[in-house]
Amino acid sequence: MTGTIVNTIAILCGSTIGAVLRRGISEKYQHALFDAMGFSAFALGVNAVVANMPHSQYPVLFILSLALGSLLGAVWDWDGKFQRLSTRLGHSELGRGLATAILLFCIGTLSILGPIESAVNGNNTFLFTNATLDFVTSMVLASTYGIGIALSAAVLFCWQGSLYLLGLWLGSFVPKALLTEVSIVGGILIVVSGVSMLKIKDCKTLNMLPSLFVSVILYFLAVNFL
Repeated sequence: MTGTIVNTIAILCGSTIGAVLRRGISEKYQHALFDAMGFSAFALGVNAVVANMPHSQYPVLFILSLALGSLLGAVWDWDGKFQRLSTRLGHSELGRGLATAILLFCIGTLSILGPIESAVNGNNTFLFTNATLDFVTSMVLASTYGIGIALSAAVLFCWQGSLYLLGLWLGSFVPKALLTEVSIVGGILIVVSGVSMLKIKDCKTLNMLPSLFVSVILYFLAVNFL
């Protein structure tokens, strides 16, 4: 669980630094930090797609997964529910910041795929990248809402720890070919996250998350019926 531990520590450190700054990080520097993180996420996503695409047994599967998954996400309006939940939980300034932090840190492609990738393949790249993103985000949030943002680190540790244990359990059952297909879809979602962070386009990444689960279903359908 090295990646998860690093991610947790990153949030604690970012929250501490942000709380010490107190006055908040100016918008100019926030933009600079998030632009850097956006390009990093974009590059990592492209690398994941390029590395796994040549090994795909069903090259069209990721297209169908993204199309159907995005459609389901739009119907269920995951992005809208995220925004409303954040507002509902935030009865105070700290509560609003903490709710936002927990949702941002836990509900994302890197935070979901990272622990599983770490458990199955021993690869912590996604989690280390996520740790960097969360470090910057927690620093910005804590500079506004205070040191209480550090409490989100405990939630993240439990969340990613659970996914890591799930990955260890599934590791002996999940075909490597399935992980390849899921990694392609996940890589594209990470690219989309980068595009959103760079404010090139608001892609509503949360509405695309069902694509990960759809890719699993389509893979088993392809194996059994094609």
